[in-house]
Amino acid sequence: MKITLRQLQIFVAIAEHGSTTAAAEQIPLSQSATSAALAELELLLGTSLFDRIGKRLSLNETGRSLLEAARGTINNVQEIERNFGMGEGRSLPAWIRLGASTTLGNYVMPERIAKLLRTEPLTQVQMRIGNTQEIISAVQRLDVDAGVIEGPCHADDLDVQPWGIDELVVVASPEHKLARDSQRCSIEALRAQRWLVREAGSGTRESVDNVLLPHLGGFSSSMQLGSTEAIKQAVGAGLGIACLSSCSVQDLLALGRLTVLTTALPPLERMLYRIAHRSKCFSPSLTRLLEPLMSDSTR
Repeated sequence: MKITLRQLQIFVAIAEHGSTTAAAEQIPLSQSATSAALAELELLLGTSLFDRIGKRLSLNETGRSLLEAARGTINNVQEIERNFGMGEGRSLPAWIRLGASTTLGNYVMPERIAKLLRTEPLTQVQMRIGNTQEIISAVQRLDVDAGVIEGPCHADDLDVQPWGIDELVVVASPEHKLARDSQRCSIEALRAQRWLVREAGSGTRESVDNVLLPHLGGFSSSMQLGSTEAIKQAVGAGLGIACLSSCSVQDLLALGRLTVLTTALPPLERMLYRIAHRSKCFSPSLTRLLEPLMSDSTR
């Protein structure tokens, strides 16, 4: 191979920092060596990768097409270096960067991580929590090794695999009039309530829109809140009702602050997904951490 990892590393650094001088400080390397490496890479490829605007370098269309592949290559090599001893063939503790959408990050993955660390105590796990769209973006940028999300992913550059099934339940305060009514809640009664929902981009919000709205035909009233915890507390305070993951409400159900409503709705569930960059190589530790949720004996 004529292209070197060093050249790709320098190319990515220049793309991220906008000049050979700034990139040289990050690597670190001399400015002249950084410029020479870029010139060699462009010569090998037979094309320029940047538009020169004064002292600033801005990726051109060719450079933009190379950037994703270069990042993926560097990420995979770093993964090898993290997980294996250099030249000795001995396994080193894994360092996992995981992305998880809010409900999974708060209520599912902590137990998964604890289970992994009981057998691999030296493994390091960093978990980024955000809404589904934020985690998709983090996986695309290779800021995390893989992600688990609650909503569909339509990104063509990612490998998207079904990961499990999540039951959704309609909850209310035990003091809510629908909870005190011994009758099954009708569609009309549900439609008339104030519904507490997540923000756009949330997997829970998209799931609710997909599985609930076709039956209700819309909400008479709704209130948007920025987290599942906020919705749970608001429901417990009597501000309205909500459709949430069953795993997220177990604590307040046990405390008697929430109750699951019996409704005329059919069983509600959503698919959970595991996502990764198509160029991503899974380490054995990451594979164990993200085994399909259906196989988890705790579910």
